[in-house]
Amino acid sequence: MKTLQKTQKIVRYQNHGKVYFGIVEEDEIVQLSSNFTEIVNNELKYDGVTVKYRDVKILEPVVPSKIVNFGWTYAEHAKETGGQANLREPFLFLKPASSIIPDQGEIILPSSDLTKQVEMEGEVALVIGKRGKNIKEEEALDYVFGCTVFNDITARDLTKSDPQFTRGKGFDTFGPLGPCIVTGIDPTNLRIVTTLNGKVVQEGNTNEMSLSIPFLISWISQVMTLEPGDILATGSPSGSCPMQSGDTVVVEVEQIGKLCNYVK
Repeated sequence: MKTLQKTQKIVRYQNHGKVYFGIVEEDEIVQLSSNFTEIVNNELKYDGVTVKYRDVKILEPVVPSKIVNFGWTYAEHAKETGGQANLREPFLFLKPASSIIPDQGEIILPSSDLTKQVEMEGEVALVIGKRGKNIKEEEALDYVFGCTVFNDITARDLTKSDPQFTRGKGFDTFGPLGPCIVTGIDPTNLRIVTTLNGKVVQEGNTNEMSLSIPFLISWISQVMTLEPGDILATGSPSGSCPMQSGDTVVVEVEQIGKLCNYVK
């Protein structure tokens, strides 16, 4: 049995009808027989199989018990969507697990009877590695197993009209996630770039957030217990804009990679 190295790219994928976790090494995946809990506990069980990345179906990197979203953590994005960055506590909402789709998955636009303005929001997402409640801010990053890329798809007309964000954020396929979890990187200084059909529409860095990531982890742990595999989406920089059927949206975060999805 081997232990997890400091920085690794971990994917969850399907191969010959079975689901595995694996370590990405260039264009190949070293297949693991470990489950997620074993991986976060540094118990890597290699089964001797190596597959080509292109030959398998990449899935969501984790299946969380909850997806916690922090809103308006970037001042300019808060302003452009009718809000205001709060320097004391974040705006909070949850997404259902049914919203998650993987890299290369399709974002299904709801009927125009339901919403007429669907936008992207590229973000860094934290993957929790151990159970935590009432976490101290100075210990908060110890609870992060790794980072991944998230696209907080939003029906903007509904979030502006509804008293809360559940409907506008909660449609099926409104939570692209992946393609991998990267361990051993600092989430407080990561560049985010979102493109729509190849054009840059969002660009920012987590060091520009109005509230720090350790604060957000500590703050939410006072409300709810964090469990291994939970996703904390840290918020979006400015530049969110509408998407149409046929569009391709790519969220790229340095040190992690690109999350690419197609609008249907």
